Amino acid sequence: MRIVICAKEVLDPDAVNNYALAGRLTIGDDGRTITQSAIPRLMNAYDEQAVEAALRIRDAGTECTIAVVSVGEDPSAILKHAAALGADEIAHIRVPDGETDGAGIAALLAGWVKTTSGADLILCGRQASDDDQGVVPALLGERLGAPVITIARDVAASDNIARVTRVTPDGDEVVEADLPAIVTISNELGAPRYPTAARSMQARRMAPTVLTPFDLGVQAEDMTPRVTLEGLFVPSVLGNCEFINGSSPAESARTLVAKLREERLLA
Repeated sequence: MRIVICAKEVLDPDAVNNYALAGRLTIGDDGRTITQSAIPRLMNAYDEQAVEAALRIRDAGTECTIAVVSVGEDPSAILKHAAALGADEIAHIRVPDGETDGAGIAALLAGWVKTTSGADLILCGRQASDDDQGVVPALLGERLGAPVITIARDVAASDNIARVTRVTPDGDEVVEADLPAIVTISNELGAPRYPTAARSMQARRMAPTVLTPFDLGVQAEDMTPRVTLEGLFVPSVLGNCEFINGSSPAESARTLVAKLREERLLA
């Protein structure tokens, strides 16, 4: 079985939030990029959990090869991190100058799957922390003609069948699908593992396979964006904290309830 993980490099969302709360997050003159160069770049957290999901499938006894692919300018750092976690293959799809959108990314990923060794199971993060759109898995499924199962907290795969536990507002839902299939992983999967020292040393010597759209048979019109980013802005962050005082916890609770009723937050 070949498991493919689609990974994206993003700005550290915690660092972005800290800059915003401190009032030091600024947008460049183009109105579309963040200027702070000190913000680290890392693997999208949901994608890292997708790697963890693949590793758990292997730990459960399924014989598989795990490949991680990323589209971007230079995602070598996150690809080496994937290798340190346990990926067997890493690949970088280099996009030429210009912008693309989720549809273009899906076209590139589909081209990579078709022109390499294929994929029995494709795992993606449920969304990226920088744009929160979560459209690439569905578009990728359309291009590959594969079913898409979303918001998974557990994945098992064997005998050409994927068994997925989904997170829903009404509780867990267990579904099955024939392989090949695409599954999006949510944070309910749990924390990903840390790479071992030995794997980290091996990953330093592991270079990603670099491919271009031409190598994948993807045309320029396939990467023409249907959706374009018009601008970013930093919203005003307002905070107001009021401490409830009382001679006892019971008195503090009565004061709190009274204030909530005064604000019509409680009946």
